[in-house]
This record gives sequence, C-alpha cells and structure tokens, in this order.
Amino acid sequence: MTSTSPPAPASRPDLGLLLILGALTAFAPMSIDMYLPALPGIASDLGSTATGAQATVAAFFVGLSAGQLLYGPLSDRRGRRGPLLFGVALYVAASALCVVAPTMTTLIVARVLQALGGCAGVVIARAVVRDRFDHADSARIFSTLMLIMGVAPILAPLVGGAVMTHLGWRAIFGLLAAFGALVGLAVALGLPESRTEATLVRARSESPLRAYLALLAQPRLLAYVLTGGLSSAAMFTYITASPDLVIGTYGVPATSFGWVFGLNAAGIIGASQLNRLLLRWLSPDRILRLTTAGAALAAAVLFATAQLGTLGLTGILVPLFFVIAAGDGVGAGEAAGALAQDPHRSGTVSALLGATQFGLGAAGAGLAGVLHDGTARPMASLIAACVAASVIAARRATQAPAKVAPGAPIA
Repeated sequence: MTSTSPPAPASRPDLGLLLILGALTAFAPMSIDMYLPALPGIASDLGSTATGAQATVAAFFVGLSAGQLLYGPLSDRRGRRGPLLFGVALYVAASALCVVAPTMTTLIVARVLQALGGCAGVVIARAVVRDRFDHADSARIFSTLMLIMGVAPILAPLVGGAVMTHLGWRAIFGLLAAFGALVGLAVALGLPESRTEATLVRARSESPLRAYLALLAQPRLLAYVLTGGLSSAAMFTYITASPDLVIGTYGVPATSFGWVFGLNAAGIIGASQLNRLLLRWLSPDRILRLTTAGAALAAAVLFATAQLGTLGLTGILVPLFFVIAAGDGVGAGEAAGALAQDPHRSGTVSALLGATQFGLGAAGAGLAGVLHDGTARPMASLIAACVAASVIAARRATQAPAKVAPGAPIA
C-alpha cells in the first residue's frame, strides 16, 4: 500500500513513531559499539588474533555501507515496510549466528549479514521521516534521531562491558538478537506504509543506477551529504582514538573511561534539546551553518592544545566536548536538507547519506589507528581537517539558489 499524501506541513510526531524510528536508527551504533569491550575475549575464545577480531568490525562497516545502497532504491520501489521487515528478520538471524559462531571466519560472515540486515533500519527510518514531514519538521525529528546516534556509541560499550563481565561475549549478540526481534514486532504492529505515490512513480520510471546518477548530478544535495559524512568522520576518529589516548597516554583508569564518554553523551543530549528549541526561530540551514562554524572553532582550539601539549587531558576534553555536541545540529541539518532536495527519491537519498557517513566514518577511524603515535596530535589534526572541510561543504549546501528570470526554464 502506498500513501498518496505529501509530507505533512506541520504535524507533530507521536511518541510511538519516534520510539520506533529511534530504535531503527540505533541498530548501527549498538551493533558496532556494544561488543567492542569483548574483542580481546572473542580473539582468545575463538583461537584468533586481535587483527582477526578487529576484522569483525571492518566487516560490519562493509555490510552497512553496501547494504544501504541496496535498500534505498528498493524501498522507493517496493515500499518501506516490506524491505524493512526483511532487513530486521535478517538482522535477528545473523545475530543468532554470531551467538553460536564456532570460528572467527563464521563470525565475520555473520557480522556482514548482521550489517546487511540492520542497515535497513538506518536507511528506511530517514526515508519514513521525509515521507511524513516537511523540511523544518524533519530537522526536529532528525535532531532526536541524532541524539540516539550520538549517545548510543558512548553508552553501548558500557552495557557491552557489563554483559561481557557477567555473561560472556556471546550474550552480547543474544541481547542484540532480542532487541532486533522487539523492534521487528514494533514495526509490524505500529509502522504503517508511508511511501508516497509520487515516489513510486519516479522509482518505476528509472533504474537504481540512474537514480543514483541523478543524485550525483545535484551539487547542492552532494554538499549536504558531504557535510554529514565529514562530521561522521570526525566522530569516528574520536571514538577510535580516545581509548588509547585517555587510558594509555593520560593514565585514566579503564574503570573511569566510561565517565569520559558519558560527559560527551551529556553534551549531545543538551545540544539536541537546544537544536529543537532553535528550530522555532531559525531555519535548518541557518542552524547548520552555525553548528559547523561552532564545531570548527572548537576543533581549532583542540588542534592548538594538542600541538602545545601543555594543558593535559583537560585541554583535549573541553574542546572535544563542543566538537561532539555540535555534531547533533550538523547531522539533523544535513539529513533534512539533503532529503528536501529530492523528496521523490527519499529512499535513495537516505541510502547515499548513510553510505557516505559510514564510509567516511570508517576512513576516519582507519586513519586514526594508522597515525596514532601516543599523543593527541593525530586525532586532533584529523578532527580539525574533517570539521574544516564540513564548514566549506555546509556553506555550499546552504547557499541561496540562483534567481531565475521570469519565464526562464528551471534546470
């Protein structure tokens, strides 16, 4: 079944819808970060190496990025519910396979399948928001979803560490399977079809490849996409580099490391609430420009303190707090802006957004690992470079469209 109505001009999402969309959005960060504390135990239990265990993380990123590119056009053509329910079912089955994996090779394959299932929730949740809400309301909802995307990577390792300590690493994947089953039930009972008739007509008139080529030919849309991807690269750089930096370089006990992450979670929560408040008076594009500029200022301070190395851990954590907090406004603004550029390809746009975010995020994480030298300088340099580039992309995305003379054709 297909919805024929356009996005509601000023509707207020109900709590049930927000909970379902939030749970779908949480698939990726929970699946990536909850089992990170268990990586040494997994390597030991399966008779592998640390490199083998880390390959399960890389495998998930591969499946996550590639899978979104498949689900986006599919959901435009087949509707949101069918592909979403299939993806959630695959996620549950793959998580169960992770629980019983006898070898590292089996676990790696299961992680790819888990990502191919879970990414359906990530990409289709964004498309559902655009199906049902306009640009401004979408930005408010994406701010809430960005809160989940930002807090989940920070809190998930704490939960995973506790489960690992008391029940072992396999129980972490059992918990993820149970979570997926509950989300699937919620989708089946509480998420109606939202794809519009216009989206269906457009999807049937072109192949997925042609749809992607059409998106890649829109410079403003690509600028929004790059803004979000670069912001994600900065976030993943921080997540990857901070454990060795905080614990290894600055000597913070491992038992206290979670509190460092918790401080940034508090910043994300506060930024989400501030962003929703500002949207009453400012446009999403204006907030996107402000948040990227604020992140750039904080990143410049981070870069300077890291180069000087005289202010200790405080000189790193304080500017990092503001860089990470600003990511909520960036993520909400770039998602709403990109989807507003081509609302009749919302599933495909969402897929391009997600693949870019996690692709550049993985690149940032990889570079952080390669360049790590025991100081904060590589992390700070990477974050500053990503944030500076995101400022340029955001300015390009939010430029006012060129005025067209009366009667002139619109490109």
